[in-house]
Amino acid sequence: MDLIADAPGQRAKPPASQTFAGKRALVVGLGVHGGGAGVARFLARSGASVRVTDLQPSDRLQGSLESLRGLDVAYTLGRHDEADLDGVDLVVRNPAVPRESPFVREAQARGIPVHMEMSLFLVACPSRHVIGITGTKGKTTTTTLVGEILRAAGVDVVVAGNLRISALDQIDRIGTGTTVVLELSSFQLEGLDAIEQSPRVTAVTNLMPDHLNRYVSMEAYVDAKRRAFMYQGKEGVVALNREDERSVDLARGVQGAVAWFGPETPVPGFTDNARGWAGPHNLANARCAATLAREVGASEEAIEATMRTFGGVAYRQELVRVLRGVRYVNDTAATTPDATLAALASIPGPIVLIAGGADKGLEFAGLGAALSRTGGPVTDVVLLEGSATDRLVAHAGHGLVRGRHARLADAVTQASALAVAGGAVLLSPGCASFGMFRNEFDRGDQFNALVRGLG
Repeated sequence: MDLIADAPGQRAKPPASQTFAGKRALVVGLGVHGGGAGVARFLARSGASVRVTDLQPSDRLQGSLESLRGLDVAYTLGRHDEADLDGVDLVVRNPAVPRESPFVREAQARGIPVHMEMSLFLVACPSRHVIGITGTKGKTTTTTLVGEILRAAGVDVVVAGNLRISALDQIDRIGTGTTVVLELSSFQLEGLDAIEQSPRVTAVTNLMPDHLNRYVSMEAYVDAKRRAFMYQGKEGVVALNREDERSVDLARGVQGAVAWFGPETPVPGFTDNARGWAGPHNLANARCAATLAREVGASEEAIEATMRTFGGVAYRQELVRVLRGVRYVNDTAATTPDATLAALASIPGPIVLIAGGADKGLEFAGLGAALSRTGGPVTDVVLLEGSATDRLVAHAGHGLVRGRHARLADAVTQASALAVAGGAVLLSPGCASFGMFRNEFDRGDQFNALVRGLG
């Protein structure tokens, strides 16, 4: 199968060791998702002299630090020290570190190249067969599904990126014929400016308000997403959602081909009832994945077989357990109100909803209206404390709110007591996790452990 044939004029890449050996590299932001550790590990193994700096103290970074044990990596933790920029050849910024960080600005003022994991990966990757998938919601499901389809088609596939799998950690298992499927967040896409390169085949699942605590406007957020294809040139292919108004507008900036997906655009091998996909958003994810896979040469048989057997992705409307007739559903990845609305449209009620958390500057009017609507699927709301919770209550009213908790354990206990047989307890916060949890996955892991301990 001739998957994602090379664009004209592309040249073979030098090995990573040749590119980074002997360089002095400073990794800004170690983080806890694995990307910062993957960058440090890759650079150290490529022969670079590596230092990591992070504003977090060492006790908040234990997992990442442990994963780097035995490597020749120096650390400045709990602070940034401008002296660490002296003599540095390149800075690598973690996605959690804003472009506007004064420390990053100082590096740029000194003329030091500032990269991110994905720019390093695209420079070092031995394969030209790279697919990039971005969007507000559905990225992980779509990315995972594309990988499964291509495996069913007999393709050597590596899936990595924003699903807590460092792309640089996968370099050693990528050959020139490997197809790499990357989930790309808006933060990761910012790094592509450093190399002015985008994956030649990409998809944008949808565009909804998100991360407005980081971006000054919705337009700035969409502009970050545009980097998924803005450096492709005329040889590129972008899969876009015909039902998403912002994605339709985005198509005006595409230089190459647009592969539209939607209910009016059939994909060989895929039918809407292929698996009983729950909810319109999941159906859109499936169409997007099938469209992408077809664009790079996957057979109808591979698409059809995968759609029949795909089991979904953890933390995304994941059924954890059924206890005394109550379904416990983990949708911790729903960190926006729109994502929670999608869950409410997919999961049969009556629902006891666990929501609330940290503020990302998003609008709760739509979710509030859905919660306060008479006869809706939600019968009770149990809230997690956080900077966004007051705003959520202001829009939803107090009618369904049964409690506010500073501990997830207390929220799960109350939700369990309120739930009835045939109904569901749904963790779909509609908010970020910062403050009470390390991240949304920590929130989800704690929920799963608490639910499995019930009864």
